[in-house]
Amino acid sequence: MRQEQTGSVCKLAQNNRRKIDTEAIKLHIRGILQALGDDPDREGLKETPERVAKMYEEVFEGMCYSNQEIADMFRKNFVQDSTENSQDMVLVKNIEIFSYCEHHLALMYDMKVSVAYIPRGNVLGLSKIARIADMVGKRLQLQERIGSDIAEIMELVTDSHDVAVMIEGCHSCMTARGIRKTNAVTTTTTLRGQFRTDPMLQMNLFQQLRAGR
Repeated sequence: MRQEQTGSVCKLAQNNRRKIDTEAIKLHIRGILQALGDDPDREGLKETPERVAKMYEEVFEGMCYSNQEIADMFRKNFVQDSTENSQDMVLVKNIEIFSYCEHHLALMYDMKVSVAYIPRGNVLGLSKIARIADMVGKRLQLQERIGSDIAEIMELVTDSHDVAVMIEGCHSCMTARGIRKTNAVTTTTTLRGQFRTDPMLQMNLFQQLRAGR
């Protein structure tokens, strides 16, 4: 599904890896500058389309990959010791990411992602959890979908259905325009497997999330 959604943004390169179409972005940014009533050829703006295209290539990198491809990219597992408790929870808190709202192309900032899962024979390298969250954020997104995308990828890379993702973030489409509520923070929670069905596990998770705040 994600590949279909990104088809208009990414083009296929000769090696079949999708790439951001920077030439099209430069053309359209120049048109936007003109539509705003400015001169794209003046000194301060003449390199702006190229700068924006390079920025978009970086901040929207995740749009060129499906969830499955991101899972394959960061699948670095270690075999779990058979003597370890299979119900032990792994929790990585406060992974800082940013993203862009698909409704206004507005920045979603001060975002903190916490990811928990119960290993099922394999444990994932901790840095890979942060890399997954970062790559998912590099798409035109909704905060709710960031959580569900991270959860889906975590299920793919860990072979565990017991995954939870909690996100807090600020949205400039609320803080810098429109209603302009600068202190508004959006919180979303995605629970899969036992995190959805086991009240004791949920309570343990939320206690761990509150600890150290």
